[in-house]
Amino acid sequence: MRSVALGLWIAAGSRLEPPELGGVSHFIEHLIFKGSEHYSSWDIAHLFDDMGAEANAATSREHTVVHAHCLDDDVEQALELLAEMVARPSFVELDREREVVLEEVAMYEDTPIEVIHDDLAAVVFGDHPLGRPIIGRTDTLASMDRETVAAYHRAHYVNPGIVVAAAGHVDHEQLCGLASRYFGPEPDAVVLPASLTLPPVRHAARFTAKDTEQYHVCLGGLGPRRADEDRFAAFVVDVILGGSWSSRLFQEVREKRGLAYSIYSYTSLYTDTGMTAVYVGSRAEAVAEALRVIVDVLENLEDDMSEEAVSRARNHLKGQTVLSMESPGSRMQSLGRCILMGQPVLSVDEMLARIDAVTVDDARAAVRRYWSPASWSAACIGPEPGPFRAATDGFAWEER
Repeated sequence: MRSVALGLWIAAGSRLEPPELGGVSHFIEHLIFKGSEHYSSWDIAHLFDDMGAEANAATSREHTVVHAHCLDDDVEQALELLAEMVARPSFVELDREREVVLEEVAMYEDTPIEVIHDDLAAVVFGDHPLGRPIIGRTDTLASMDRETVAAYHRAHYVNPGIVVAAAGHVDHEQLCGLASRYFGPEPDAVVLPASLTLPPVRHAARFTAKDTEQYHVCLGGLGPRRADEDRFAAFVVDVILGGSWSSRLFQEVREKRGLAYSIYSYTSLYTDTGMTAVYVGSRAEAVAEALRVIVDVLENLEDDMSEEAVSRARNHLKGQTVLSMESPGSRMQSLGRCILMGQPVLSVDEMLARIDAVTVDDARAAVRRYWSPASWSAACIGPEPGPFRAATDGFAWEER
């Protein structure tokens, strides 16, 4: 190929933020596109456009990534520009960009199908830092001044807290030379790691009133850590539960009963814990039955881990893994995340071998460990609490 995916991975995410600075990592993600010591926001846009490159950024609970997809001939210019943006932002348009981010927060809060996942994280993790919203809150964002933002930037967006990752038609030695040039050693820099603690198991339900056509519901509990060996077994279980068209939830809730259009499960991995979850969107007259069917599937999930089901799930996972890794962007994402988080970089063949090694007993053990409805929590956004409350009897109740 003739393209290169470049990424700068920074150890800065919502879990590292003090509560009074909630959303600062996401705010900085915006601000780095607004100009640096040597480039204005117009220069940045103009230079990427002239290269025909695609640049973007994303913030998560544990990291921020700033990335570009460019031609192989433009690697040096693209990396120099990304380095300027990340290491030396000017923060000159802070107040104007704050208004943009506040509009994004307002748009996000008007999108319950997105908000519900943060609501579930808040219920599952409670006061743990992983329960904080990535995007931030209006009150914390409104109070951040330039010095506060710059101080947080100095503490996190600095060598050795940055990983340079690339995939595609790229020369490794050239990339190392460029990384050394644009991110020289800073011996006095100290990057503070996240404080790792295991959140307590909770069995709570949170309802948020909003005038919606559907009830948006997430159920979930603590899951595997990023480094846990049973994460591959958890991935297999997730495919069988709700990660494919033939999954139990898709078939039972949507295909057989028509109770929802969108129904799926997912697993999120973090450094000290993780989360397993299910999402469903359903109308008032169907949501209680949909939740009853979901709980019934969860209670019988261990019995569904047959040799045939596990074999099909392994094949599905292997196909999805190979297809996803055929993109340079996906390769770069995998490399950067592994190195930043201190995880081994597995080749595609090594990942396929780990998936192939999952047995029926492994899958059943993962179900017992991570998919017990008795240790799950739930979150719902909808017009009134009745249908959701009826389905969450025995949960500690929170209403907003």
